[in-house]
Amino acid sequence: MATIAIHTKQKHESLRMTGRYCRVLCSLKKKFADLKKNLFLHTMMAQQITEGVSITVETFYNEEQSNPILGEYTFSYRVSIENFSNFPIKLLRRHWHIFDSNGSYREVEGEGVVGQQPVLEPGESFQYVSGANLRSDMGKMLGNYQMENMLNKKLFRVNIPEFELVAPFKLN
Repeated sequence: MATIAIHTKQKHESLRMTGRYCRVLCSLKKKFADLKKNLFLHTMMAQQITEGVSITVETFYNEEQSNPILGEYTFSYRVSIENFSNFPIKLLRRHWHIFDSNGSYREVEGEGVVGQQPVLEPGESFQYVSGANLRSDMGKMLGNYQMENMLNKKLFRVNIPEFELVAPFKLN
């Protein structure tokens, strides 16, 4: 009788430990998937300063919004604009050149960025996130912003550095 009770108790303990092990394993699996995703989140970074205005671009591949089987690759980019000049500036327009590794090219022009025309005082910065859809797993972008010196109303161009859009699986 005592042997059966011990054996049953060991079974319950074993089942409890197995359940706990499964929960820990599932949690680790999710954390590993998140870590793996974040390892490839930032694929490229570029920076350039023109006329005292710094432009930094970081790129991201959006795996969830891409469909490689259909030739649809979605990338996001975060742009940081920093005003190191001694006068306030206003971003008026953007002009992008977008290249695909399959040879396609397109231009995008328009007022402001993400619906805004930010004004930056000396020492201030502005960030925004936008995106590009490509027909291949690699491409590049570059361009410029038309800015206005808010003191003398003169217009000037600030270069957006060339940056690459690369799906992480191309890096392996």
